[in-house]
Amino acid sequence: MKKLLGLVAIAGAIFLVVRRSRSAKAEADLWREATAPAGNNGAAK
Repeated sequence: MKKLLGLVAIAGAIFLVVRRSRSAKAEADLWREATAPAGNNGAAK
């Protein structure tokens, strides 16, 4: 039972880290788009 609880705790921590990382990436992408020059809207050529 203790092993299962430990595995659930580790899986939950990993899930939170992945979710936070994706959120930070999405925020950075939005910021990059908002601050890109008006000519190309941040699109790479």
